[in-house]
Amino acid sequence: MRCFRQGLAASVILVALLPGVAAGQDWLEGHRADAERLIAAATSDHSTYDRLAYLTDTFGPRLSGSESLEDAIDWILAEMEADGLENVRGEPVLVPKWVRGDESLTLLSPRKADLQVLAFGNSIGTPASGLTGQVLVVRSFDELTLRADEARGKIVLWNVAFTSYGATVPYRSRGAVEAARIGAIGSLVRSVGPESMSTPHTGNSGYEDGVPRIPHAAITVEDAMMMQRMQDRGQSIRVRLYLEAHQEPDAWSRNVVGEIVGSEFPEEVIVFGGHIDSWDVGTGAMDDAGGCVVAWDALRRMKELGIRPKRTIRVVMWTNEENGLRGGNAYRDAHLPELDNHVLAMESDAGVFKPRGFGFTGSDAAYDVVRAIGSLLDPIESGEITRGGGGADIGPIMREGVPGMGLSVAGERYFWYHHSPADTIDKLDPDHVNLGVATMGVMALTVANLEEGLAR
Repeated sequence: MRCFRQGLAASVILVALLPGVAAGQDWLEGHRADAERLIAAATSDHSTYDRLAYLTDTFGPRLSGSESLEDAIDWILAEMEADGLENVRGEPVLVPKWVRGDESLTLLSPRKADLQVLAFGNSIGTPASGLTGQVLVVRSFDELTLRADEARGKIVLWNVAFTSYGATVPYRSRGAVEAARIGAIGSLVRSVGPESMSTPHTGNSGYEDGVPRIPHAAITVEDAMMMQRMQDRGQSIRVRLYLEAHQEPDAWSRNVVGEIVGSEFPEEVIVFGGHIDSWDVGTGAMDDAGGCVVAWDALRRMKELGIRPKRTIRVVMWTNEENGLRGGNAYRDAHLPELDNHVLAMESDAGVFKPRGFGFTGSDAAYDVVRAIGSLLDPIESGEITRGGGGADIGPIMREGVPGMGLSVAGERYFWYHHSPADTIDKLDPDHVNLGVATMGVMALTVANLEEGLAR
């Protein structure tokens, strides 16, 4: 702790020497003491990690429409009340209920083997007897177009190596549509991730009106590469796919809300959080229970320190981000009359690895302010503010004009575990989780205490 405080003191001197901070940004000094107190409190123990571990270990996967999600929400609401947060509530949201059921994939030739498989969200199931067929392996949408005659009546395997999430995920989201369009009977996708230890990755997918719906599932990187080699050497590949996946009637869930009400401008709101639902594999520690708990505990630390900001700071844990985004849309609809008073929306949905700062979307004047606030986080190396940022759940209110920012982290390993059984608490470092609390908390608190809100 002594070294930490010495580092803070040195950083104060350094920041004062930076161009533009001493000249024209003296207002920052009025916020520095609270920032230092909050950073010190957030990094004082591992209670946030312990809370996150309890949540994920106890309630497990939290897919929309599941009992485990609703049980987790009940527990969170009770814990928020115990923390002394204000206006704790669950705001109702009607969510889709997709059920995975049992599933299997069997390689029949050139040899027999049981392979790992995960149906994609929204996929239909196979016939009760399964779906048996020849496999055609392709490396791109363009290759499938060139080989359309070969693909008819077969199961298409998209063996597309991960380059980036944005470039590779269309094979998950559109693979079934493009395969069915040319007459394929099923679609398999090499899991969207850069590394694998035989871990398939699920995620949401879609169909298109007028195009037949076919079963759609992920296999491991290793098995996709194996089948590519088999095809390249001229071997015939035959598999049996069995999926019980199906859609049930929509179910009620909730967005979780808790606040510290502002002392001077209670109607003005800084909202931050993550999404509390997860996929039904792994325990969703990284995606996105961690994002929820760091925002929650930032408020808890403020409460413990006796800090009451000028504006209301509201933590929201949105529901149904993974397979519908209904929580984010429902929050926008429920709070539409108040959005002019939403000063800033912040989201953490990239894993709570070591934070680097934020990406910000808003006016130039607002960007200058939050960039200056970032200097308060330089002592913990998380003050970098870049242009362009937000999040899926805050996207609906950002499109209504609310400035938005997303937590940036050292997430090089994020897609190793994303949407897979490996998304568990052990992938996170307790100290990095603490730094996430401090980073989210200092930004939210300082914006809440500005003399004037952020310019739009």
